[in-house]
Amino acid sequence: MSQLENQAGSQLEGQAEAAPRRRSPLLFLLPLVLFGALAVVFLVGLFAGDASKVPSALIGKPAPPVTLTALEGLQRDGRPVPAFGMADLTAGRATIVNVFASWCAPCRVEHPFLVALADSPQVKAGRVAVVGINYKDEAENARRFLGALGNPYSAVGVDRSGRAAIEWGVYGVPETFVIGPDGRILEKHVGPLDAASAGRLLARAVAGK
Repeated sequence: MSQLENQAGSQLEGQAEAAPRRRSPLLFLLPLVLFGALAVVFLVGLFAGDASKVPSALIGKPAPPVTLTALEGLQRDGRPVPAFGMADLTAGRATIVNVFASWCAPCRVEHPFLVALADSPQVKAGRVAVVGINYKDEAENARRFLGALGNPYSAVGVDRSGRAAIEWGVYGVPETFVIGPDGRILEKHVGPLDAASAGRLLARAVAGK
């Protein structure tokens, strides 16, 4: 073999040694596989339980005392709709407190079920009261909302700043609480009501415990 051929062979061997080894395509898929696994774990945890039943440290404790003003200009049966306070929640009857806002799309979805609650025999007989907390809303918009969809509330307290909602541990609107005759929070429902959940909350309110 000639010297030229030996030099060419040596150069080729050097290039082969210098060239990086090709990585397996599986290494590029590993992050995607890990991400997919984490996503599955997250979804299972998210939907494994009832999302409407969010644990609350206030369950079994007295409803936080808050000062709410009446919704200006709101009337029902020709009379101004009052606000409500702790004295109303400890008046010896159960109360369903619904946190709502006119800008809240799920609030519109649940509203017919609140109207049905207000028309139930238990509410009409005075065994249960249905009241509302108007959350971070404009008075005109809230009045228009209730005027268009119906007003199921015997009292509406305005929480313009959102401070009362913080005291009550509200995650977001809508949320609904069941308050026992002694003013203690019996149950909390997160998200829009449907027929089943509205019926369950009414039954809990009637039982009063």
